[in-house]
Amino acid sequence: MLKSLYSGVSGMKGFQTKLDVIGNNIANVNTVGFKKSRVMFQDIINQNISGATAPTSISGGVNSKQIGLGSKVASIDTIHTPGSPMTTNVGTDLAIDGDAFFVVTPQTGGGVSYLTRAGNFTLDANGSLVNSNGYYVAGVAVDNNGVQHQIPITISDDQKSNQKFTSYSIDSNGYINVVREDGKSGKLAMDLTTNQYYLNNSTTANQNENISLATSVVPNPGGLKKVGNTLFEETGNSGLANTGRILDNKGGQIDTGVLEMSNVDLTDEFTEMIVAQRGFQANAKTITTSDSILDEIVNLKR
Repeated sequence: MLKSLYSGVSGMKGFQTKLDVIGNNIANVNTVGFKKSRVMFQDIINQNISGATAPTSISGGVNSKQIGLGSKVASIDTIHTPGSPMTTNVGTDLAIDGDAFFVVTPQTGGGVSYLTRAGNFTLDANGSLVNSNGYYVAGVAVDNNGVQHQIPITISDDQKSNQKFTSYSIDSNGYINVVREDGKSGKLAMDLTTNQYYLNNSTTANQNENISLATSVVPNPGGLKKVGNTLFEETGNSGLANTGRILDNKGGQIDTGVLEMSNVDLTDEFTEMIVAQRGFQANAKTITTSDSILDEIVNLKR
């Protein structure tokens, strides 16, 4: 059988994968925090018709003769360029200007954590800061021994004074500034001995107990695995996540009242769609041409 038949099939499969990725990118053009993907190709193997020969004193060298046997998908990369910011003026809409990710977890008692750039958070009925799937947004506080604790963020009331918080705001370093019903203001903190949330208005004492949003920086963001719901999880090739305060892991700064939108560029996607479509058609034409040649061969004996 003609090798071009199988080369054409491999090309069609590759361009079909490319179209699938492009379709997913376009479908998520307005998804908050979405990171687009791209497909890269490479050739498969080559059949050696003859090897190369080195030049001698009486003759020149000859290059090898090889016939390629198609292409395959080399990688599907996730592109972590920043998306366009969209101003919402909602206090719980957050965006990171930098390389860090927000950290969310399905359970309050720890367990698995996910990374995300989607900062469309809200407060639930208990005053806990959650994402659109109900996952708790992780906060960070440090005990007296310098041990960092990952805790949920609950902006409800001062459990030491039994007074409610009347307003709150999140600053660029991820700290939660709160105002109590008696008019006192300070930072939301947690007494890690009693697990009580309280207002800390001291500029010197218990500063480590101030709660800030947990952020995570990974050495290779492209190695993160997409798990759906605009969430990522660590893999062996992403490297270990450095989770903590955004000031400590140098992940950038947090913008309040802003959302990071998808980094999909429709101009690029439609251009790549044309390339993929024509590539698919060209490979299909290779198959039909090979079929015509085979038909001529079969018709030689009549």
